[in-house]
Amino acid sequence: MGNRVVPMIHVPDVRATAEWYQAIGFALMRANEDEGEMDWALLSIGDSEVMLSEGGHASIDYRREVDLYVHTEDVEGWYQRLSGSVEVVEGVHDTVYGMRELIIRDLNGFWITFGQPTSKE
Repeated sequence: MGNRVVPMIHVPDVRATAEWYQAIGFALMRANEDEGEMDWALLSIGDSEVMLSEGGHASIDYRREVDLYVHTEDVEGWYQRLSGSVEVVEGVHDTVYGMRELIIRDLNGFWITFGQPTSKE
């Protein structure tokens, strides 16, 4: 296997965060529980993975320390599934850099952007 980056996000409550991500379509791959407390989790979406680890803080800032960018082929579908159940930062919109995007906040205040190219090149 070649090199790849798997981000790790430090969050205040790993179990609650993992459950939130599962509710929007991520799959829980593995987790570590010590005396009933989940302190680490690995989730996947498509071919990508993200790790959650204890000890972080929620963010209320406009600019956060970390955001996730999910490349997708169906931004509109994500909007239809998530609208009304998550905080939408920016609804579906086209960018000047050629992407159609949807931006939401997770339960910790971190942004997740779903993006797809506006044209096939």
